[in-house]
Amino acid sequence: MSAKSGLSSGKAAAALGLHRFGFGPVGDAIAAVATDPRGALLADVERPGAGRLDAPNLMSSSEAARQVFDFRAERRAEQKLASRQQKQATASGEAEVASQMAKLSGAESGTPAQKPPLPQQIILSEAKARFDAAANAEIGLVERLVWFWSNHFCVSADKDAAMVGAYEREAIRPHALGRFADLLQAVESHPAMLLYLDNVQSMGADSIAGINQDKGLNENLARETLELHTLGVRSGYSQADVTNFAKVLTGWTWLRPEEPVHGGEFVFVRRFHEPGNQVVLGKRYAEGGLDQGRAVLADLARHPATAQHIGEKLARHFVADDPPPSLVTKLAKVFLDTDGDLKQVAKTLVTAEESWTAPRQKLKPPAEWIAGVIRLTGTAADIPIGRIMNAQVALGAPLWRPPAPNGYSDNEAAWVDGIARRIDIATEFAGRASRAEPLELLESGLGPLASPQTRETVARAESRSQALALLVMAPEFLRR
Repeated sequence: MSAKSGLSSGKAAAALGLHRFGFGPVGDAIAAVATDPRGALLADVERPGAGRLDAPNLMSSSEAARQVFDFRAERRAEQKLASRQQKQATASGEAEVASQMAKLSGAESGTPAQKPPLPQQIILSEAKARFDAAANAEIGLVERLVWFWSNHFCVSADKDAAMVGAYEREAIRPHALGRFADLLQAVESHPAMLLYLDNVQSMGADSIAGINQDKGLNENLARETLELHTLGVRSGYSQADVTNFAKVLTGWTWLRPEEPVHGGEFVFVRRFHEPGNQVVLGKRYAEGGLDQGRAVLADLARHPATAQHIGEKLARHFVADDPPPSLVTKLAKVFLDTDGDLKQVAKTLVTAEESWTAPRQKLKPPAEWIAGVIRLTGTAADIPIGRIMNAQVALGAPLWRPPAPNGYSDNEAAWVDGIARRIDIATEFAGRASRAEPLELLESGLGPLASPQTRETVARAESRSQALALLVMAPEFLRR
């Protein structure tokens, strides 16, 4: 970034950079990076293991799928046994006595607190690891990139709660600073994506399984890969391209989780695969089984329309709802010139003049605002992860449950009507920050970004918790 912007250094630049590219500053972060805010952001992407999550206690997606299957099978068996016993007791006239004895036993001993069902335990553990990473991030740029890519390649817990967190760890995090082609291959072949977009149900009409079962294509994965994940809408592909690509992707499926050893893992099943050559975007792809699909994805990753689509989405997410065209052009060019090197694209994003001169008008979506509140108030250890997830639900953005395959919106129009609902959450979270001094947090969280009006509002609050709530509801904190 050139010096003429006036934001190459200084506390104002540091505060802007930490809000725009991270989850907001904490502690003395503004002063710590004030001499070179851009350098601090660049250093974040160069950290060894950046983006990875050290969580050895969390299960792999396949292990989680198998355990959840076993859990549900056991539940069904227990319910059947209970039903049989109830019928037997009723037949012998002992049902009422047994019921009363059970009530007395429970009243005398006390009913122990029950753990949440296994699928809920898994998703709570995954969510806690995710929010802890955001709360503890020194800069936050890489975590923001992980969240961006997870939303770009979204899946939903409504389809399978067991795998969504592991999907983010396995398919997104290892490649968030790598090559887009590798990221694309990882997400499109992950069982969570194949299940979410119904490719596990797809088979070629002329495949062995298709002929025997009288079944055919499901085009969801092919369509969303073209429209949302790579080329973007109105990029020139046709319905024939969707259909042919869907044929290419037949056979990409998973081993069902009842398989005791490898259930839940990706597998290519040739008997599902539509035989023959296919033409996608004017190029002929020879029959090659799994490699045929990999070849199409590799070409989509390098397509100019993909570069433009990714550049525009990144600029919109980090900088402005209507991103500067020159910034989009820069990002797209680096994407193409580096063969989709996402680390270089990220570096271009944080060094571009346009990224620093755009007005701070971008409204933070619910999850990022919540993470910022938790970071600023230091309440990560005090707020149960279930409450954090409930807060996202209240704000219309439940974690890992997007409304559609295009993920959560990055435009203000989707979230502005819900700003009033943030007040209750701000008040509750602020009430847990018993040791925080509002005026100190104002300096560490906003510093020179805080307007005289915000400073006065916080200073005149009737209580500490009210002051903290007003601080995180200030326009300077809501926007980046």
